Amino acid sequence: MSGTMVTCYLKYIIDPYKLAEFEEYGRMWIPLVEKLGGKHHGYFLPSEGASNVALALFSFEGLAAYEEYRRKMAVDPECNAAIAFAERTRCILSYERSFMRPVFS
Repeated sequence: MSGTMVTCYLKYIIDPYKLAEFEEYGRMWIPLVEKLGGKHHGYFLPSEGASNVALALFSFEGLAAYEEYRRKMAVDPECNAAIAFAERTRCILSYERSFMRPVFS
């Protein structure tokens, strides 16, 4: 990945009493992002400080590759199962998505 790489930054507001469910949700998504062409950099769960904020970072070759991932994700049964899990458990209260250009060594 180089040049036009884009990293999706997701900031979640989670139910702190459902941290285990959110972690399970995150573990579902890491291989799915990889399967659909991205590079997942992990989920970051509360430790010290705010108990209801979690982050996720994953990258694609560019915005077009991310858009292709979104098209594939919409029809992928495993992705839909992960989304349904979050909806059923209500572990995510809200989220915001931003795109950034990463700088690596």
